[in-house]
Amino acid sequence: MNAMTAEATPRGTLRYELDSGVGLLSPAERAARGKTARAEVPRESHAVFDPPPDRPDPVGQLDEQAKARVPELVPIRWGRMMVSPFTYYRGAALPMASDLATTPVSGLAVQACGDAHLSNFGIFGSPERLLVFDVNDFDETLPGPWEWDVKRLAASMEVAARGNGFSGKDRREIVTSTVASYRNAMRSFAQMTNLDVWYAKADMDQLMAEYQSQLKAKQRKKLAKGLAKARTRDSMQEVAKLTHVVDGRPRIIADPPLIVPIADLAPDQMDSTGMETQIKDLIAKYRRTLDTDRRFLLEQYEYADLARKVVGVGSVGTRCWIILMFGRDESDPLFLQVKEADKSVLAAFAGASKYTHQGQRVVAGQRLMQASSDIFLGWQRIDGLDGKPRDFYVRQLRDWKFSIDPEIMVPRGMRQYGNLCGWALARAHARSGDRIAIAAYLGGSDVFDQAITQFAAAYADQNERDYQALVDAVASGRLTAERGL
Repeated sequence: MNAMTAEATPRGTLRYELDSGVGLLSPAERAARGKTARAEVPRESHAVFDPPPDRPDPVGQLDEQAKARVPELVPIRWGRMMVSPFTYYRGAALPMASDLATTPVSGLAVQACGDAHLSNFGIFGSPERLLVFDVNDFDETLPGPWEWDVKRLAASMEVAARGNGFSGKDRREIVTSTVASYRNAMRSFAQMTNLDVWYAKADMDQLMAEYQSQLKAKQRKKLAKGLAKARTRDSMQEVAKLTHVVDGRPRIIADPPLIVPIADLAPDQMDSTGMETQIKDLIAKYRRTLDTDRRFLLEQYEYADLARKVVGVGSVGTRCWIILMFGRDESDPLFLQVKEADKSVLAAFAGASKYTHQGQRVVAGQRLMQASSDIFLGWQRIDGLDGKPRDFYVRQLRDWKFSIDPEIMVPRGMRQYGNLCGWALARAHARSGDRIAIAAYLGGSDVFDQAITQFAAAYADQNERDYQALVDAVASGRLTAERGL
């Protein structure tokens, strides 16, 4: 793809695709691509966020998006987004995608996350049973500009730092350090072989050893405790928390509206049409999307129960199910999460996915961006209780997953966390994009870092205005919010 000009990108006129032929170019030719893009789209141009006079109403965009979701759950989404400007930011991937489409881009495509805010990075278990740090949310993944992910990450650091009451100096240092980490990591990946990039991962045991000297005793203790806790977050823990025994069989506990067993959602169907047989058929179809060895493993588990579950902030209202299964006996549980996948928020601005199945889009993007993906990651298309076909992707509900709460971070801790996020995002982009061209574009100076830091501050201002618009919409009765859930 040719580099684009620094002017605003026309909405919906460009489709980004990954360049599989980049290996046909020499490293020097690839670096020249990046330098040409830099000449046409100066790095300083990324500092500007100047929304047009006809900027779409963000509340209207979110309200329109909500029309495809479960109506009775949408007020929970508004309530969660109203907690703070940061929770609003987490749920507002669509308005920001619209805004990013008006900002300068180099024209170098990667498999973009589409929602790369700081809470969408975290710790989880690899198939080799190592704790790794990586991007962990791919609902919006799509080929697109690498800059969009960097800007969403950087702005999230600024928004979260404001929420914690950090000084302007601390905030600037946090954001600049995050972007510098991305830039330096990309320059490092540009020097690596393809296989070295592919095998690179952020192993938490190695990171702990590396950062020990930089952490205070209290921070080391807190992180060690968190990692130990992560290793207990699995299906066995979820069974103890989410199930009880009914008529001698484990059943998922109802906690409406957050968790609603299928028997409570469709009691007439459970009584008359053999819903259990239908569910088993759906699981069998999902198995076909797994590799042979994982399919064989899953076939050793039997279905036990199903429930609808509310998840996240931005995802609230999408149809999400949890499936309880057992292996050799009831001491061998497996919880699967089946989550609805709609079109990416980037699609209107970066082009439609080549996958017609949105669950497959998510899975393909996750496998491309993550160093280690869930062994049960797959997809399926099913008819909902309303009879409409919908796309879903499937993964384990818990697999050593652990996220760090940004609200408890001090400036130094958030800066170090931002460095990890920047490194992980660069590695994810280096797997799919022209890492040599992107590294050449970024260069060895901090020009890009400073530009994105200015953008992040400007966008955080916009985010605060948009957050207030949501609060006002609820106060006026335009939207109905349910708080505390």
